[in-house]
Amino acid sequence: MEENHTQSSVSTQHSALNTQHPVLRSPLSFTGPKAKFFFVNALTLGRIPLILIFLVVNLVLMRQVAGAWVLGGPHSHAFWFAVAFGAMVLSALTDLFDGYFARKFNMVSKLGAYADPMTDKMFYLVAFPTLVFLAGLQRQMPHAALLLGLAVVFLIRDQWVSFLRSIGALHQMDARANWSGKARTVVSFPTICCIYWYLQAPTGWLDLAAWFIYTAEGLSLVINLISIWVYTRYYWPCIRRELRLPVREVSSRE
Repeated sequence: MEENHTQSSVSTQHSALNTQHPVLRSPLSFTGPKAKFFFVNALTLGRIPLILIFLVVNLVLMRQVAGAWVLGGPHSHAFWFAVAFGAMVLSALTDLFDGYFARKFNMVSKLGAYADPMTDKMFYLVAFPTLVFLAGLQRQMPHAALLLGLAVVFLIRDQWVSFLRSIGALHQMDARANWSGKARTVVSFPTICCIYWYLQAPTGWLDLAAWFIYTAEGLSLVINLISIWVYTRYYWPCIRRELRLPVREVSSRE
């Protein structure tokens, strides 16, 4: 009995100590909602510095001059190509994983809904002019012209969808990407990476056939046109409401 009483007393004292001194959890916990929210949005916004690394490497560090490379050396071409290509691929992959983790952590937010298409635009705005520049350096003028036309279609689509979303916001329409936007990303990001590989991969590395690249570019064009139609159809009721003449109250004098 005395032993049981002693154990009970010790247990009571431990409970009292736990109550008086609760276990402190670090505010920097990597499993809390704030950390998850920060992680998801860091993936989304991280697309911007990665694609800027791609730009800087190609226009500054890996500038081609008569077959030589700035910061030259026997392996400089392969090294800077790997840096630029790796930055581009990582930038593209963040678009896949930010949505996955946002849904997994239940951190889908309005910030992410607007930041994701914005960072996609940054990716295209940097990647396409760089590809046009590189194709022109290699005297692939027909291909450079094709890439320029493709870039224009991408930019027109993005501006049109931004306009539609702005109109939809006036009517509380959901601004999240639909299936056509996601399909466009799934097709376009790998296509852009393959184009860069086709243009700049070092000699002896995997050669991508020209027909494959042109087919991928054609598919990207088609999916952009489909996306324009899908978004226009979705927001068309809002456009129709905004096209109506404003109703003005006419006051009559008696």
